[in-house]
Amino acid sequence: MGGESMTHTAPRSGGTGSGPVGSRTGQRLSGLAVALGLVLFLGGFAWGAVIYRPYTVPTGSMTPTIDAGDRVLAQRVDGADVRRGDVVVFKDTTWGDVPMVKRVVAVGGDTVSCCQDGKLKVNGKEIDEPYLPEGTPAEITGFPTVTVPKGRLFLLGDERGSSLDSTAHLTDAASGTVARGAVDARVDAVVWPVNGMLARPTGFETLGALSSPGPLRTITALVIVGAVLVLGGGAYGPVAKRADAARARRASAEPTGVR
Repeated sequence: MGGESMTHTAPRSGGTGSGPVGSRTGQRLSGLAVALGLVLFLGGFAWGAVIYRPYTVPTGSMTPTIDAGDRVLAQRVDGADVRRGDVVVFKDTTWGDVPMVKRVVAVGGDTVSCCQDGKLKVNGKEIDEPYLPEGTPAEITGFPTVTVPKGRLFLLGDERGSSLDSTAHLTDAASGTVARGAVDARVDAVVWPVNGMLARPTGFETLGALSSPGPLRTITALVIVGAVLVLGGGAYGPVAKRADAARARRASAEPTGVR
């Protein structure tokens, strides 16, 4: 009829119905982000489980680098890959046949002695050891020159005053050295408390190449990126739903005219 008036609103896409929210492209990208994030997140954890082993250090013999009770991650390595300056986990029957953590200061063929000017000497060169407690000498008491047999390692704790290390076994048949094959892993980082990656033992660089850090940083990055993608992709649906609801409310409040 001529006097009839009607007010209506134009239909809007993305309302508050029960159908999918957001654009199709957004939904597809969201799903892709979640899938990729899961691959990176779970893949990073799986890679880390294969490469690394966790250890709790029971004593303070590696203070201040590693304190008693600290949790560390150690990369599984072959003993042949161990180099000077590495902090390693090993087991030797003459040392108690339990996992121990010490620093390699000399390898097969090296000569090692202490102390001259309060410093360790390897192959006639004084070694700068900034990881030792500040102001302490390389050893509380010196020891004579030891020639490390081929295929073996000479190990010291960073807390030289209390560490039961190679200096406590100098009278053994192998002059306190440990076979390379006794090494299970190389410590990469202290993860609890979160002290991060171990500092590079630069004092040994003049004697040869140092070990390269393990892939812990890469693994951590994969896990973090994966988590961000999963959370971001999963958040798309709720965010798009709220945006659609807001548009619907605005649309319902806007009359399209009278006829």
